[in-house]
Amino acid sequence: MTEFHTEITRRASRAVQSLRTAQEAGDDYLASVREAELENLARLADEHGLRIPDLAGYHAA
Repeated sequence: MTEFHTEITRRASRAVQSLRTAQEAGDDYLASVREAELENLARLADEHGLRIPDLAGYHAA
């Protein structure tokens, strides 16, 4: 795993956790921001041919 792949994986993991926390707290704005971040990370991963499990449910927009 490259350093780039590792960093995208870490960012995705943090964003998923933050999304869950925001959803549990009822913070719709933060949840929306995190979903957009995950979609962007999915796009980036797709462009580089990376498979990241945390991003499986997000479409590269």
